[in-house]
Amino acid sequence: MFKSTFSMLALLATTDFAMAEDAPMSFDVAEDLTRFVFAAEPVFDDGMPAYGNAFITQGYIYEDGTLDGGAEGTLADGSPAFPDKVIGRWTCDGFFVGDGARTLTGAWVISRQVFEFDSGEILINQGAELADVNVAAPRAITGGTGAYAHIGAEMSQTLLGMTDGYGVRLSVDIPGHDHAALMPKAETQNWHNTYFGHIDQKDHTEWDSGMPVGPIERVGAPAS
Repeated sequence: MFKSTFSMLALLATTDFAMAEDAPMSFDVAEDLTRFVFAAEPVFDDGMPAYGNAFITQGYIYEDGTLDGGAEGTLADGSPAFPDKVIGRWTCDGFFVGDGARTLTGAWVISRQVFEFDSGEILINQGAELADVNVAAPRAITGGTGAYAHIGAEMSQTLLGMTDGYGVRLSVDIPGHDHAALMPKAETQNWHNTYFGHIDQKDHTEWDSGMPVGPIERVGAPAS
């Protein structure tokens, strides 16, 4: 039983790795400033978002290397600068921390990011974003579908630079498959019944607390 279970786990893990190989593990992101919206308060005197300000923004996911050399990813009207290299849509929401939009180093926002690829896969992560250029920051992968459903628990993000209007240009990378989760697909494979259904329900110890089970009769209540 254990040998067959291990073999099944290995097969499913290999299948997940094969799926992941068909999905981009590295890509670029360019923010569309026409989609950047932040809360009316709190802000600095110049109107820029201060600590605690909530925001949401969107942009384009590009093939890896598209934004190398300082290339801008969006045009003034918000359209993609390289439409033939767009592979999906990026959505980011969160809160400004540090010194808000004036942060020069360290974390300046805590955010959630949703990557929706044209292929249909979705990848979601959360974490701090750094104001430092060319410094990789780890982010926790919190969900995904398709090829990203069982990828690793961590990815990294590097700020490549900012546009004149504070639009970010990012390089995103997912570690190698050695970091990928080996857990089979819980929901689709009904893993609990598959791997634990053979266990005899009598083969465990239950602790008897001595407390009554079921409705507790209230003092003075009429007998049923």
